[in-house]
Amino acid sequence: MSEVLSGKIREKTGKVATKEVRRDGKIPAVLYGLKDNFSFSVCPNNLSDILKAQGQNSLIDLDLEGDKKRKVLLKDYQSHPLRERWVHVDFLEVDTTKMVKVSVNVNLIGKSAGEKMGGLVNQVIKVLHIECLPADIPQFVEVDITSVELGQVLHVSDLSLPDKVKILHKPSDAIVSVYLEKTKEDKPEGIADEEGESEDKPGEPAVKADSNKKES
Repeated sequence: MSEVLSGKIREKTGKVATKEVRRDGKIPAVLYGLKDNFSFSVCPNNLSDILKAQGQNSLIDLDLEGDKKRKVLLKDYQSHPLRERWVHVDFLEVDTTKMVKVSVNVNLIGKSAGEKMGGLVNQVIKVLHIECLPADIPQFVEVDITSVELGQVLHVSDLSLPDKVKILHKPSDAIVSVYLEKTKEDKPEGIADEEGESEDKPGEPAVKADSNKKES
């Protein structure tokens, strides 16, 4: 069953208008995906309650004043860098009869057999890309690692998901592994850690994402 999110269509857009919305205790929002795109506002408590109960990929009934209810997903959001609150949210309107591509968190459960022998867990895939109908989107994917031994790897092909959910990764992609950390004694003979002899080049700085997103 879809959760209901109430909203109010905004006639005014732009930075000044969105600041006014926030001053009134609401969140500026945008809807896109099917026939039309428009701006509106929602109550932060209403949205928080839905996400806490159903997860970030929950199918939501968006109820706008003077408009029909629409089935939507939370597509993206911006949060305040210092305060725990939303600055802006984007919703995607979906057709419940058509497949959608979404990303869900991968949660590891249990303590692996390899960990009990001194091994370390390396989670390679933390977010799983899937495709399914909006009503079939799981909140998350759980992976039980209790039986994973030292040196063992769990792959995408080892996951067990409903037939209605299609995984978009390669079957050979690693999900998680358990390994034993190497020590200096494990290094091959003749290799010394001498300063100044490394051929590693300084890494280039990471490309910073453009944060100047135009508000609507």
